[in-house]
Amino acid sequence: MQTIRSLLVVIEPQLMESFSLKRAKEIANSTKAHLHLLICDKENDHTALLSVLQNSLSTEAYSVTTNQTWHESQHATIIREQQAKGCALVIKQHVPDSILKKLLLTPEDWKLLRDCPCPVLMVKHARGWNGGVVLAAVDVGNSDEEHMVLHKTIIDQGFRVASLAHGQLHVVSAHPAPMLAAVDAVYPVDTQYEASYRAACKEFQDEYEIDDSRLHINEGPADIIIQQVARKLDAVVTVIGTVARTGLPGALIGNTAEVVIDKLECDILVLKPDDIIQHLEQKAAKA
Repeated sequence: MQTIRSLLVVIEPQLMESFSLKRAKEIANSTKAHLHLLICDKENDHTALLSVLQNSLSTEAYSVTTNQTWHESQHATIIREQQAKGCALVIKQHVPDSILKKLLLTPEDWKLLRDCPCPVLMVKHARGWNGGVVLAAVDVGNSDEEHMVLHKTIIDQGFRVASLAHGQLHVVSAHPAPMLAAVDAVYPVDTQYEASYRAACKEFQDEYEIDDSRLHINEGPADIIIQQVARKLDAVVTVIGTVARTGLPGALIGNTAEVVIDKLECDILVLKPDDIIQHLEQKAAKA
């Protein structure tokens, strides 16, 4: 996070307060990153607003540029601008769509998470990150190469965000199968899967120096477990990743990431592995 030099901040004039701009300023205060404000607008009706914001931010000594433009849809506009300006992080306030609307149309925020070639920070609240818990969501039991690379990306970014926020990193992983571990020592670990999972957890902790108090392993669906742990810890931001296969007609984001953006009360930083980013950059270049 500290290495990010340019932030694309989506400004939505219809919202009473811009959480995305508030978070961008907080990040820029620590990173000295440039702020590029974007309004996705077909009519170019917000020149005055952008001028006011730019002047105010410049007075506060932020480096800032602005634009209002439109390309086919909101998510397409954001991606086009991100590619054109070389922004390394997109920051957008998330407002959940109604259940009926989600049944009829794929939410724009889901499309942004699926197709954006850089990390996306979905902002859910106005409170600051300073001193808060940063929660990294991983799948400890999954040892395929793509997930291992993604784990490293998530943990590395989690530590960077925690450092920026002067907070503490915690890690959550959902166990998909019934846990047969004993509450009492009289019930030994007697399945190969259980033993393998526990070994993977120990290896993960040793590699990333995560002590027991900061590793939260619970049985159940990932979206539910992440939500429960984030609420228990009062996390300010959750870092989550997605693995998709290149060669598909559009990269697919894991269902967990799509579901939790509505359920979590904290901000969500969504990451992708390098091969998916390259695939999405090629897709964006052809658009």
